[in-house]
Amino acid sequence: METENKDQEPETASATLADGMHFVGNIEGFRIDLDAEESVGGVGAGPQPPRLLLQALAGCTAMDVISILRKKRQQVSGLSVEVQGSRADQHPRVYTRIEVLYRVRGQHVDPQAVARAIELSVTRYCPVIAMLGKVAEVTTSYEVEEETELKSVR
Repeated sequence: METENKDQEPETASATLADGMHFVGNIEGFRIDLDAEESVGGVGAGPQPPRLLLQALAGCTAMDVISILRKKRQQVSGLSVEVQGSRADQHPRVYTRIEVLYRVRGQHVDPQAVARAIELSVTRYCPVIAMLGKVAEVTTSYEVEEETELKSVR
């Protein structure tokens, strides 16, 4: 059951017109340039806003998975998450399918631990997947690369 936390301060973000279709976004003092696609006046000054949803999903689930793998004492030296989204043809052109690929590097990393970490992120922890999963089919896959010499990631 979902409930709103009435004691929590609302989270905010802003976007201010720079020029053309280029906007400067601000989230807690962090600047993010945004732009539209060329066909509607964009000039490549930043990503298109819907793509930030894919980036948010990648970052959110990556943080979950690395945290869970560390708690499971897996010797992970690297993690990357690639996200591909397919959008509807008609406006508002929402994402209808999202594919998430996790690439885990380390020594003796247990594939079952990776699968469980991903499952927990998808079903319990990542709010971005929870939100986007209401409108899009989200699928996951992973690869584990054995590394001969461990480099610590903290």
